[in-house]
Amino acid sequence: MLAPEVPMSHSVAGEPPSAGPRAAPLTTAGYSADEWDLLTDLPGRVIVAATASGPGRPPRGVADGLAGLDAVAAGRSFDSDLIRAVVSAIYARHDSATTSGDRAADLVDLLAACRAVVRVLDRRADPADSAAYRQWVQSVAARVCRAVPAGAARIAVTAPADRRFLDRLGDALGLR
Repeated sequence: MLAPEVPMSHSVAGEPPSAGPRAAPLTTAGYSADEWDLLTDLPGRVIVAATASGPGRPPRGVADGLAGLDAVAAGRSFDSDLIRAVVSAIYARHDSATTSGDRAADLVDLLAACRAVVRVLDRRADPADSAAYRQWVQSVAARVCRAVPAGAARIAVTAPADRRFLDRLGDALGLR
């Protein structure tokens, strides 16, 4: 007998997640393998693109990448079943398969992937989970772009080129 599919849910902002164990584990049955790969690959691709050097963008270091990884890991405590499932899938991967550096850092390709994710979420996800996922991915990029280097003042200033990157990402994620 198959376990019933658990609907994706996201409570009202500020409301703690419901107490107690879930009736059934979250499955990816609502997504094709390609769609699930798109959802689970996007946060890493965003980190790579956000840490990439470019005209007007400040040089990035290890601390910036770690800030992005920390933002991904923070998804484990979100009140969105979808985000927690994506983070679990990211951490459960045992392979070292990654996209090529050129492809992952290509902004045009990344923005196209963001738009594809939005289409998948529009078709398959609970609206609250869709919004939470898109905002979470944006926050991953924002954490990288606002990471404060060790020894620097704690005032994080976003460079204009980083602001443009974040704006374009937000547009592609349907947040603007």
